[in-house]
Amino acid sequence: MGWGYFRALKPITVQINQQSRLVLTNQATVAGVLDDASIMLHPEDVVFPALTAPIPDNQPISIRLAQPVQVQADGNTVQVRTQSKTIGEALGQIGIFLKPNDKVIADGQVVAATAALTPGEGEWVNLVVHRAVPIEVNDNGALTTVYTTAPTLGEALRQAGLIVYLGDYVTPDLGTPISPGWQVYIRRSREVSISVDGKTIRTRTLGNTVAELLTQEGIQLKDKDYAVPSATDQIRESMNVQVTRVREEFLTESEYIRYETVWQADATMDIDTRKTSQTGVEGVKKRTIRLLFENGRETKRTVDREWIDSAPVTQIINYGTKITHRTLTLPDGSTTTYWRKLRILATSYTAATSGKARTHPEFGITATGMRAGTGIVAVDPKVINLKSKLYIPGYGLATAGDTGGRILGKRVDLGYDEWNLVLWFQWIDIYVLDPAPSANQIHWIIPDTPKERYTH
Repeated sequence: MGWGYFRALKPITVQINQQSRLVLTNQATVAGVLDDASIMLHPEDVVFPALTAPIPDNQPISIRLAQPVQVQADGNTVQVRTQSKTIGEALGQIGIFLKPNDKVIADGQVVAATAALTPGEGEWVNLVVHRAVPIEVNDNGALTTVYTTAPTLGEALRQAGLIVYLGDYVTPDLGTPISPGWQVYIRRSREVSISVDGKTIRTRTLGNTVAELLTQEGIQLKDKDYAVPSATDQIRESMNVQVTRVREEFLTESEYIRYETVWQADATMDIDTRKTSQTGVEGVKKRTIRLLFENGRETKRTVDREWIDSAPVTQIINYGTKITHRTLTLPDGSTTTYWRKLRILATSYTAATSGKARTHPEFGITATGMRAGTGIVAVDPKVINLKSKLYIPGYGLATAGDTGGRILGKRVDLGYDEWNLVLWFQWIDIYVLDPAPSANQIHWIIPDTPKERYTH
């Protein structure tokens, strides 16, 4: 009997969720085969052919197990077995319908409603439905409703594509947990830049004026510092503020003031003598210069104050006006009187060396109309009056009858005939003979040039 039983067993293929197994049975129905194979079914599982159907020939028994799903949604937990192909269909089967921005988490992973619900070998799929809550957002006056499942306001705004900059003002705080029906206010900052102290600061600000922007960044305008645009100007998007640092320096300059020289006549002193009765001292004029620097570069220089720090002291020189007539013995033993002796640089000339051609109508004619030659000398009329009588040692008696372009100051040019020229270039004492002219015709102060050079 045992051998006959085994010979009566028939192999049947059972396919469960695409996995096949061979079952030896002598049952006549599908239900009997599954019972022999100890395959337990749930009402939601699908079997083909039907359980009451006879065992099919040449085809397997196909079983599609229902997927066990546990859903947490809207404060409830529901377990169900389903033949739904997607997560959305499975949720709909139990009356849970997703709204825009709702989020579904399957076994810890965020999934879409259209994601496939793959049947498993009895393993439960855990679904958690997070309902999106609405919040009202006022974004710089633009009103919008955002549905979000984010835990905090900051994450909700990020998910909605609303970028919030560090300088923006947001209330409530970005880290606050989301609560349905919130009203969120965003005041947008403006992008600006500040050029200051050799660097550029790029920032955002909620300030209305340049002054508020500078305060925000801790930038102070000191003394004469200024900003362009000015501190009272309104902030504009992408504005660049140029801060100019202004520094003042004061520089004191000194300038010497030349003193005056006053000549005072002294009748007790001999003519051509002098003495300094008061030494001249230069004065000092001072001025304060205001220097203006902008960003380290000098831009302006003005005189702030000017004053006489010390006044010059006038130099007083006394000169003699006392005339003494003295006797002079000439080489021939005769005598004459003179009233003035001068130390003079003597040179010599003839009519031919005076600079006029012989064909010139005034050739040989002196400044006084006299004929040039021996005895006629050229002088500076500011030292010796023309037509004065002179005695010149080594030359003799002479008349001041001519002038010359180079005969200036203490100079005398001794006239000679062309045939007896003697070359002179030496310092000598000459005598101005009596009579002396009237006081108003005397040159009391004569030039101090040229100067005699002494050699040793």
